[in-house]
Amino acid sequence: MGAAYFYHLTRNPLDVTLATLVEKSLGAGWRVEVRGRSLQTLQRLDASLWQREGFLPHGVAGGEYDAEQPVLLTTATGGNGAQCLMSIEGAEVSTEDIAAAQRVCILFDGHDGEAVAHARTQWKSLTDAGCAAQYWSEESGRWEKKADTDDKKKASES
Repeated sequence: MGAAYFYHLTRNPLDVTLATLVEKSLGAGWRVEVRGRSLQTLQRLDASLWQREGFLPHGVAGGEYDAEQPVLLTTATGGNGAQCLMSIEGAEVSTEDIAAAQRVCILFDGHDGEAVAHARTQWKSLTDAGCAAQYWSEESGRWEKKADTDDKKKASES
C-alpha cells in the first residue's frame, strides 16, 4: 500500500511544483496520472510542461495513446497504469487509489481557503480509513515534512 503526500503550495505555482514531482516520479521509474477537475487547467499544464526546459513526456487524456503515456493528464481515473497519482484542484482520491499506487500526491493552493479546507477533509477521511499520510509545507522556502501518520503510530505504540 502506498501513502498520501499532501503538498501545501504557498510559494511556487502549481505548474512548477508539479513538474518537479513528475520528474522525481519518472526518475523512480513510475508512470504518473495527474488527476484534475478541469480540462482547462489540464490543457494549461500541458502547455506549461511543453514550454519548460527539459523534456517531460506526457499527454492529455482522450488521445489514441493514453495507455502508453508516461504521464497522463486526466479528469478521469486510470488510463496509463500509473504507480503515482497526483491530485490537483481537489480531485478526489480514494483509499483504493492509495492502496493501488506507490505514492499519491495531493497538491493544494495554500492561498485558497476552500482548497485548504478540502485538503483537511481529505486528510481526515484518508487517515481515519487507515491510510498513511504525510503533510509537506514550503512555507519556509524549502519543502519540510510537518506531519506524518507513521510518526504518530510509532509514538502511540511505545
